[in-house]
Amino acid sequence: MALRMLGKDPNSPEGKSATIYYDDVMDRYLVQGLKVLDDDRLSQMDLPDHETVVEIPTYMAQFFPEVSGGRGADV
Repeated sequence: MALRMLGKDPNSPEGKSATIYYDDVMDRYLVQGLKVLDDDRLSQMDLPDHETVVEIPTYMAQFFPEVSGGRGADV
């Protein structure tokens, strides 16, 4: 598996979150963010026990290649 970091949240106080990765073997994005613990929001989703939800700021959409014209941030 070859993960490529596409971008980190430039406003993260410690520079550790949120982060968007691309797995070129599985052709999938991996998103690191704050785990959603708000029962009100979670109750509005059909979430299986083996899945979780994380959130990232909307401005991080710029790191997805489909949004950035195929570039990503490649940081």
